[in-house]
Amino acid sequence: MKRLILTLLCSASSILPAQGFNNKKEKAIPSKNLNEQTIHQSIQKETDKIFNKLVNIRRDFHENPELSGKEKRTQEKIKKYLLDLGIEVQTESYGHSVVGILKGGKKGKKIAWRSDMDALPNDYPDPETFKSKIKGVQHGCGHDIHMAIGLGIAEVLAKNKQSLKGTVYFVFQPEEETFKGAKEMLHNGLLSRINPDEIYGLHVTATPVGQIMVKSNEMFAYQKKIRIQLKNGLSEDELNSLGKKISNSLFRTSHGGKPWELQSIVDPKIGLTNPDTIFKDYLFTDGKFNMYSKNNESFLETYLYETNVSHLEKIIPTIQKVIEDNGYKDQFLSVSFVQENPTIINDERLTRSATEILQNLYGKNAIAPDYGQVPFFNDDFSYFQEKIPGVYFFLGGSNFEKDVIAMNHSPNFQVDEESIRTGVKSFSSLIVERLNRN
Repeated sequence: MKRLILTLLCSASSILPAQGFNNKKEKAIPSKNLNEQTIHQSIQKETDKIFNKLVNIRRDFHENPELSGKEKRTQEKIKKYLLDLGIEVQTESYGHSVVGILKGGKKGKKIAWRSDMDALPNDYPDPETFKSKIKGVQHGCGHDIHMAIGLGIAEVLAKNKQSLKGTVYFVFQPEEETFKGAKEMLHNGLLSRINPDEIYGLHVTATPVGQIMVKSNEMFAYQKKIRIQLKNGLSEDELNSLGKKISNSLFRTSHGGKPWELQSIVDPKIGLTNPDTIFKDYLFTDGKFNMYSKNNESFLETYLYETNVSHLEKIIPTIQKVIEDNGYKDQFLSVSFVQENPTIINDERLTRSATEILQNLYGKNAIAPDYGQVPFFNDDFSYFQEKIPGVYFFLGGSNFEKDVIAMNHSPNFQVDEESIRTGVKSFSSLIVERLNRN
């Protein structure tokens, strides 16, 4: 998950709910179809059986993180795990990617599950006993959890292979943090080799452990890097003043909220699960513009975050007007977006189907509606969604009673490993049910 700025959780404990979701003891709702009931009971049983093994491999990934483009050891671990399950493996898609191919006992459609592999270049405090052994490199975004879940789903489904109607592809993708891996896998012909009908993925986040969250369409705000080019001659004070006026002219929030305070995503009154969340209908910038000069020209740059795609086309004209209204028409040269990665957009039909499936199998609380869009973060899973209908989920990893806060890219990032159990069980069942539906 690519993150553009850091928000600390110094005051999070005052607003976080005292207790999260924990589906460990939940039982599947009995199915009217005996065969369906049996396979989901098997999924739960197998998940529990391999849980400790998945925790151990997650901790191995955590102790041995690898940066984008250097996931060689990680690739070998994943490849061996899948081969030991009898799953066909391909590694030629791009870089250190791994694609596992599990063909079911019956013919049917094709579904892909994606897990990202790379770690972060940081050296934040890590409270875990199984800390990174690699100086300056950490799994501070939860990709170690994602890989453990992906391998767990592969093992559970492999043990139920004869009941599967179709083919499942396990796409282990490198270089997500650089927003490069998914794009390059597609560019190098991934779809010509596997061509799935649907694709799914997840990201662990700071919501309560055991809680799955999803919404149709955008999960994140649109992120754009804006660059303003001016003739040299403006002082630093003038450039600072102009930057503030531009930020103020663009600024919009709902209910007077502060969506840049990411700790609020779990607040029941204003967070993502509340229909009146502050994390919708907003536009703001990172604040202070980065200023520099080059070839007798001045540049102002910042990131902005907009929830409404229809408003994006108004941003550049608004900035140009502010510049001209403040007397800098003669100095103005250009304004443009210089970075605008695609954002996660969940397929509406598949999102509705996934929600229905998980609630029918594991209860109404198995999945929570998401009413907002998270700023700062993004994920190159969006490149897959441009080609294949897909759904991207948030999986809660925080345990507030234990002071475990899964705020990605932050100091003391931790994940309650029960999230692995929830992810493997829930998404194994989801894949089985989606394979059974035309």
